[in-house]
Amino acid sequence: MDAPPRALPQQRLFSALFQPRAIALIGASADPAKENSRALRLLLREGYGGRILPVNPSRAEIMGIPCLPDIRAAEGEIDHAFIMVPAPAVEAAIEGCIEKRIPVATIFSAGFAEADAAGRARQERLVALARQGGIRLLGPNCLGIISVADRIPLTLNAALEAEAMIPGRLALISQSGSMMGAVFSRAAAREIGFSRMISVGNECDLAVGELAELLIEDPATEAVLLFLETFRDGERLAAAARRGHALGKPIIAYKLGRSEIGRRLALSHTGAMLGADELADAFFRAHGILRVETLEGLFETARLVIGHRPPSRRRFAALTATGGGAAAVIDRLGLMGEELAPPPEETRQALAAQGIAIGDAPLVDLPMGASGPGPFSTTLRALADAGHAGALLAVLGSSARSRPERALAHITPALPLPVPLAVFCAPEAMEALRLFERHGIAAFRTPESAADALHAYLRWRRPTDPPAPPRPAIPAGPRLNEQQALAVFAALGIPDPGARVVRSAAEAAGLTGPAAVKLLSPDILHKTEAGMVRLEVATADIPEAVASLLARAAAHFPAARIDGVLVAPMHRGLAEVILGYRRDPEVGPVLLLGLGGVMAEVRRSIAVRLAPVGEEEAAGMIADIPELRILSGYRNLPRGDLPALARAVAAFSALAMAPEVREAEINPLLVRAEGEGVVALDGLLIRE
Repeated sequence: MDAPPRALPQQRLFSALFQPRAIALIGASADPAKENSRALRLLLREGYGGRILPVNPSRAEIMGIPCLPDIRAAEGEIDHAFIMVPAPAVEAAIEGCIEKRIPVATIFSAGFAEADAAGRARQERLVALARQGGIRLLGPNCLGIISVADRIPLTLNAALEAEAMIPGRLALISQSGSMMGAVFSRAAAREIGFSRMISVGNECDLAVGELAELLIEDPATEAVLLFLETFRDGERLAAAARRGHALGKPIIAYKLGRSEIGRRLALSHTGAMLGADELADAFFRAHGILRVETLEGLFETARLVIGHRPPSRRRFAALTATGGGAAAVIDRLGLMGEELAPPPEETRQALAAQGIAIGDAPLVDLPMGASGPGPFSTTLRALADAGHAGALLAVLGSSARSRPERALAHITPALPLPVPLAVFCAPEAMEALRLFERHGIAAFRTPESAADALHAYLRWRRPTDPPAPPRPAIPAGPRLNEQQALAVFAALGIPDPGARVVRSAAEAAGLTGPAAVKLLSPDILHKTEAGMVRLEVATADIPEAVASLLARAAAHFPAARIDGVLVAPMHRGLAEVILGYRRDPEVGPVLLLGLGGVMAEVRRSIAVRLAPVGEEEAAGMIADIPELRILSGYRNLPRGDLPALARAVAAFSALAMAPEVREAEINPLLVRAEGEGVVALDGLLIRE
C-alpha cells in the first residue's frame, strides 16, 4: 500500500485508531432499531470519557448529546471519524474530515469494491481523495474497532451488545467483520480477553500488515491473531511477524480462501499445481507465523505459545487419566504427521523410585486410582524435564467437570514447565476451562482444537533469512523456447541434456540414438500433450521423426513460431521431479518441488517454499515428499544423488532475484544415481 502524502507518525496513528480523545459519528441515528445507533450506545455504555460528536442533519440531539448538521461545524480537534452514511455520501463525508484535519476515518458503509465495478470505481476515488488529503482510511465495509484495553468500542458489531468486554493480552485483526464478533463471543464464554480487535473490511488503505505492525509494538498486546481470507500487504505482514518474533510476540493465523481459480489461470504445470493453501503455508512458514485450522484454535493456541520459542524437537509427549480422551487428540495429531515420543528409560526409573509405575508405551496412561493430583503432576513434571519432546499434552477425565479445582490441582504443582503444555478436558467442562485460563494454562474444549494448537506449535519455525544469490541473466522476449530456458538454468548450475537444434530432416542425418526428439517453439508450452515429443528414437528414425514433428506443427499450430527441433540423447536415472518457480502477486516468489514427468498432474505430492532458499532448506523440501525417500537407500535400493538435487533446487530459486521472471519450470528434472548429479530434460521460462 502506498503511504499518503502526509503520512502520520506511527504513534499518532496508533492513538487515533485505538485511543481517540474525540470521536465523530457521521450518520449516527437515534432509532435503537437501526445499526447506526449502536456505536453511540456502546460508547455510552462503556463510559467513554472523550468527546463524542454525532453528525446527522435531521437531528438536534441523539441520546442526550448535541448533534451536528455537518462535520465541518465541529469545534476543536477530532481524532477519529466513524462513517455510517450510504456509500454515495461517503466521499462528501471524507472531504469534510479532510477539512477538519481528522487523521483517521473508519468507514462502515458498504457498496464499494466488494459490490460491483461501480463500487470499485467509487472506492478508488475515495482512496485518491484520502491520500491527497492526508487522512488514513479503515474499511470501507467494515465493523470497526474494539479497543478493549481502553474500553472504546468504536464498532457496530452486535456481539458487543450481548457480551461484556473482557480485557486481555490478545489482539485480533479480521478480514471478516462477522467473524470478529464470532471470535469475541466464543472467547468471552471462556473468559479469554483481548486488547484490541479490528475489522478491516476492504482494506482500501489500512490493511492487515500495517495494523499488525502497530499491534506488535502495543504494550497491551502479547500475541496477534489473524482471521484471513487473502493477502493484501504481505511484505508488511512479514515485517510485523519478524518484529514480533524478536519481541517474543507470536502471530497466529486462521486462513480461508483455498480457491482453485489461480490454478486455472496458470500457464505452467507449477502454477496449476500451486493452490492458495500451499502459498499461504509457504508464507507463514517463511515468516514464523503459526497457522491453525480451527476457529477455536485461533484464540486457544495463544496461551500455549506465549512465552515460548519455536520447538527444538518436533515430537510431543502425552499423559492421560482417560485413554479414550487422549486417543481422540493423539489420533488426529498422527494424521497431521506429528510423532508421539515415548518416555525415556531413565524417566521411567526415576518415577518408579517415587512409586509411580509407567510402561514403555508412547502414551503415559496412569490407571484409575493412581491418577490423582500428586502422581499426575509429578509425572507431568518428569516428562517435561526429560527433554525428549518439544511439547506436552495432558488429558483430564470426568473430574474436570465435576470437580474443577481438583482438575487444576493435577497441573499447577508441576508449573512452570520448560516446554508448552496443552490440557484437554475430555468432558464438557466450561468452568474448568475458565479456571485454567485464570491460572494462565492453555486448555482446550475439543480434541480437534487441542491437536490443532499442538500441530501449529510443533511446525512453527523461526523466520528464515533467505540467501541473496546473484541476479541471473534473462534473455529478452516474453517467452523463451526450451533451449533458451535450459541455457538460463545451465548458467545457474543445472546441467542440460546436451541437445542439438536442427531445422530439417537433412540436418538430423548423422545424429545418433536413442534420442529424445522434441519440437522447439516458445508458443507450444506443453509439448507432450500436443504430440510434439518422441522418445527412444533410434538412430535410423531420427530424420523421419524431425520431419514428422515439423509437419505436424505446421498443420496443427500454424500461428506458432517454430525454432526447429531439439534432438537430445536419452538420459537414464532413478526418479523424475518437477522444479517450478512462480512470482505470486500475493505472497511473492514461490518455489515448488514435486513428482515430475507425467506424475506431476496425476499425483500432487509437492513441497512449497518462498524463494530463494539455501541448500539446507532445499533438502527439507526433498524430505517433505514421501515418494523421494526411496532415493535415500530405502531397503537397500539404489541411492539417488539427493545432494545434487538440493543444489539444483537452491540454484533454481535464484530466479527470485530476477523480477522480470513470472514463471519457470523444469519438468522433468532427472535425478541420477549417487554421485552422478541431475539433468534438466525440459524447461520453460515466462517473463512478465
